[in-house]
Amino acid sequence: MPDFIPSIGTILGFSLASFLLSITPGPDMALFLARTVGGGRKLGFAAMFGASTGLVFHALLAGLGLSALLAASETAFLGVKIVGCLYLLWLAVQAVRHGSGFSIEPGTGDAHGVLKTYLTGLGINLTNPKVIVFFVTFLPQFVSASDPAASGKLLFLGLFFLVIGIPTNGAIILVAERFAGFMQSSPRAMRIFDYCFAGIMGAFALKLLLTQGR
Repeated sequence: MPDFIPSIGTILGFSLASFLLSITPGPDMALFLARTVGGGRKLGFAAMFGASTGLVFHALLAGLGLSALLAASETAFLGVKIVGCLYLLWLAVQAVRHGSGFSIEPGTGDAHGVLKTYLTGLGINLTNPKVIVFFVTFLPQFVSASDPAASGKLLFLGLFFLVIGIPTNGAIILVAERFAGFMQSSPRAMRIFDYCFAGIMGAFALKLLLTQGR
């Protein structure tokens, strides 16, 4: 097996975490569902592939940047851990206090062409600081800073996130109307989702805090 491919256990753990994060409501998912409900599945997939293109750039930049940062010093690694823990805990608190904030934009119909929708998805993803912080706090938990192949593994996992996210979001788009209706009409289910999400983020924060440096 090539050095840049993590162990099977790491890939399985990363896959589960990526799936859970892929189904978390946010700006990207709201756009996918809004375009699908308003203009059909064609626009939903255009928005998804636009966001996915943005994720490729984020994965490449985060992988290369993190590999250099984690190799630099214990202080740099400690800084990543502290910022990451605080961010993940903030997400958990926000989910409990304010919910996921899931919503569908009104009036999104056929006036949005495929290319325009694709570029909208790309733009929203590239300009979303939460996506950047997500990669910075998420990827280091699955790669040891002392691993000589850390750079390759970070890039592999960053791109592998798309392998999980694209089919997951694609399935959601296929059942967009039912999914959106359920998410918006069941406050109890949303609160259960919020608490589960908060628990997952809290667990990631603890795991990141316990991650060893070089």
